[in-house]
Parts: sequence; structure tokens; C-alpha cells
Amino acid sequence: MLVIIFFSVVLLVVSYALQSSLKTRVPSRIMRIVAIVLLIGGLLSSCVVQIAPGQVGVQVLFGKVYDRELGSGIHFINPLVNVKRFDVRTQNYTMAGMSDEGTQSGDDAIHVLTTDGLELKMDVSVLYRVVANKAPDILRNIGEDYRNVIVRPITRTKIRDNATYYSAVDLYSNKREEFQQKIFNSIESDFKPRGLELQQLLIRNIALPESVKQAIEEKIQAEQAAQKMQFVLQREQQEAERKRIEAQGIADYQRIISQTLTQNQLTYETIKAYKELATSGNSKVIIWGDSKNGVPIILGDK
Repeated sequence: MLVIIFFSVVLLVVSYALQSSLKTRVPSRIMRIVAIVLLIGGLLSSCVVQIAPGQVGVQVLFGKVYDRELGSGIHFINPLVNVKRFDVRTQNYTMAGMSDEGTQSGDDAIHVLTTDGLELKMDVSVLYRVVANKAPDILRNIGEDYRNVIVRPITRTKIRDNATYYSAVDLYSNKREEFQQKIFNSIESDFKPRGLELQQLLIRNIALPESVKQAIEEKIQAEQAAQKMQFVLQREQQEAERKRIEAQGIADYQRIISQTLTQNQLTYETIKAYKELATSGNSKVIIWGDSKNGVPIILGDK
């Protein structure tokens, strides 16, 4: 817009210079009208700025940064002000070993040393955003390239520093979540005073030397097998206890019956069963009395 204003001013000066000659008086008037129209249009365009959704604008006038940010929408501003736009939506900065996965081309994975002296490669994604009301401070103190000035170096440094407290086995298996939370807290504390909000930190992949990876996998499999065997033994012990309790119950039942059952009760139960069988409509029973105990004996039926 400043170019249009400058061009219209030059055109206006030329039109007044040509006005002195009779032959160029008419063209000079046309040039003057065009210059005035361009000047008015340029001034109006320079006074209006539109901020897209998900952005904020920061006003800069001759090197001075205004503290008040411009939200999304249309704003009327000083025509001499330059507006810098900042994206306040969630942004992703990925550092990966594969050339087509990271923000930067080539192998950009983070190389770390563990407490046992092994070198690991990590693929990491950082999800963050610019805090809207901190955009003027970011422009004033950091600049527009905050990704390479703040996000990238702080993330890489904090991951390397914290990895020295863990072994390769811990990072690859059971302490990965703990490590991820620890570096999240560390990076968040550095981002916040600089006007950036860390939303999520993702360790996407940890690459180990093949020999170390195989040893770790074998150890994990052995631990899982030991846990499985422990479960089997516990289940067998529970089954043995159940059978012992069941056998004890049967023994107690038999002991109680043997102590309370008499010959008269046996005779009574036998006679009752015989009577039910004898009165059945489809049975015939031949019996003889047993002179020894007086209990009828069933020999057969038809």
C-alpha cells in the first residue's frame, strides 16, 4: 500500500508540473484526478487491516512494538504501522529420523546418551501454541522465528539432559511414560515465561542398537514368562486348597453320619423304600425275610 501512496504522490507532483503548459493542461488534470483517487484508495487501504481466524496481529511503528495485539477481524490502524501476524493455533514441530517425517529435511532425530552409556535415537513431536496476549513480547524479545530460537533448541536440550538419568532398558520399556512426563514439565517451565504454551510432548519412536534391542526384548519376554508361571502356580495352589476343603467337608459329613446312623433307622428307611416299590403299578417283588437282621431282601422283579 505504501508503494501505491508513493506512486500517487509522484503522479500528483508531475501533474502539477505539466499544468503550466497549455498543451499538457488536459492530460495533467487527468493525471491529477488519477493520482488523487490512488492516494485516497491507498490511504484507506493502509488504514484497514484484516486478521484471519487463528491469528493475532502485532503493530510495529518505526521499530516500536505496540503492546496491544489485534484479534481476528477488521481493524482501523495508523497507515504507517506495519502489522506482523502470529499463528495462535496449535502448532506441531517434529524431529524425526526419516527425512519425510520431520519439520526439517534429513535425519533430525535426537541423539541421547543413557546412564549406561548407550546412544539412542528419538523421534519427538512437540505440540504448542503462541499465547495471544504474549505475541508482542515474543516479537520484541525473540522475533518471528521463535520455532528455531526457542522450540527446537530447548526441546532437544531438555530431552538430552533428562535421558542421562535413565538406562536404555528403562526408556525402551517400563519408564517411558515417566521420562516423557518429566521432560514435559521441564520444557513447559521454559516455554511459559517466553509466551509459549506446551500442550503435548510425544516420543514417537526410540531406536536402539540391534543387539541391545534384542537383549531387551529377551529380558522382557523372560519377565513375562516368569509372571505367567507365577500366575499358574498361584492358580494350582488355589485349586489344591479347594480340593482339600472339599475333602475335609466330605470326611466331616461321613463322620457325622457314622456317629448318628443306627440299625433301627436303617431298617425304617429300607422298609419305606420297599413299600414305595411294592405299591408301584408296574412292579412285582419277591422277598424273603432275613432272619439275621429282620430287613426284607429284594431278589428280583418282573
